[in-house]
Amino acid sequence: MVRTNEYGQPVGEPVPGWVPAPVPEAPQLAGRYCRLEVLDVDLHADQLYEAYAQAPDDRDWTYLDTGPYPTRESYREWAKSASTRTDPRHYAVIDVAAGVAVGTLALLRHDAVSGVIEVGWVMFSPRLRRTPISTEAQFLLMAYVFEELGYRRYEWKCDSLNEPSKNAALRLGFHYEGTFRNNVVYKGRNRDTAWYSIIAPEWPRLKAGFLAWLEPTNFDGGGQQLSKLHSSDADSCAE
Repeated sequence: MVRTNEYGQPVGEPVPGWVPAPVPEAPQLAGRYCRLEVLDVDLHADQLYEAYAQAPDDRDWTYLDTGPYPTRESYREWAKSASTRTDPRHYAVIDVAAGVAVGTLALLRHDAVSGVIEVGWVMFSPRLRRTPISTEAQFLLMAYVFEELGYRRYEWKCDSLNEPSKNAALRLGFHYEGTFRNNVVYKGRNRDTAWYSIIAPEWPRLKAGFLAWLEPTNFDGGGQQLSKLHSSDADSCAE
């Protein structure tokens, strides 16, 4: 039933008791397969550069407005700058078993007043592709945003031509909401931006799916999944 105001105009549902959500400040988020740590150039930059250098070419940087980084020093310069920011707040993804950083991702566009936040700057190295780490890293941020910070909406945006990123969003449980045309200019070219979101009422169902998928019993001796997560079977990847 559509709510109306005193003028007979349709209006949105009330949000009783809503107060602005806090901004992300957690220094660390721990999981079974990985740990997220706020990006620190001295702790993480060299490990990340070495992880990214394992890629056979630079295709992972195509849809990011940064990179590629041909030298260790050039990546350290980026990491030094990124580590000082609070929005985006960059996290290094630590492989718990190996004890090294293997990728980064960030929380950005913190709209605390409305309870909206975005995940982005997803820069995953070959070392975590098709591993539980890539999924758990995303899960840890989602759980932090919805359960600890109390946000209402969690967004994912990517170049509309970036099929792996769009598939990853759907696999992780995001809903496609549309494409913003001529939305961004980066690397000298246009980006039409595909928008996706998860909202708070959807989180309990998605959380149950993540927890079941991340159970060690869901993987065979070679580390391959036995059951798929949510919908399509696609890699999380650079966005």
